[in-house]
Amino acid sequence: MNKGSTIRSRSITRLIVVQSLYQMDIAGTDKKIIIDNFSDRVVLDDIKNNLLKSADKVFFNDLIEGVVRAQQKIDPEIDSNLPQDWKLSRIDITLRAIFRAATFELMYRLDVPFKVIINEYIEITNSFYDQKEPDLVNGVLDSIANKFKRVI
Repeated sequence: MNKGSTIRSRSITRLIVVQSLYQMDIAGTDKKIIIDNFSDRVVLDDIKNNLLKSADKVFFNDLIEGVVRAQQKIDPEIDSNLPQDWKLSRIDITLRAIFRAATFELMYRLDVPFKVIINEYIEITNSFYDQKEPDLVNGVLDSIANKFKRVI
């Protein structure tokens, strides 16, 4: 797999992770079921208008397992970086899934530059929202990234 297809594969995988975390949150679906059903998930490619199955299963498993395992550390980190009087437990479920996946990567995926992580999740946010949410995600993730002080 060349670098371009690896990057695209990770982008698709991140979107599927957000969708999966949403499903886990709203329906209480167990992570084992989410991981076992990974092969059944497909994403519509807007450019080619066809279904892609190029998501990275290893990366998917790492993110889902990691978010679930580290959620007790991730959630307070998100809460402390949200605007004053906002709580993660009270924001939209899709935004919560985006914040959790992105924050896990910022805190634990040392192999991925912060700038890449932030840009990827802003793009995902743009696919769900068209108002202030992408700016909110950018601000919160940038604040979290600054706390961990890795090279962007």
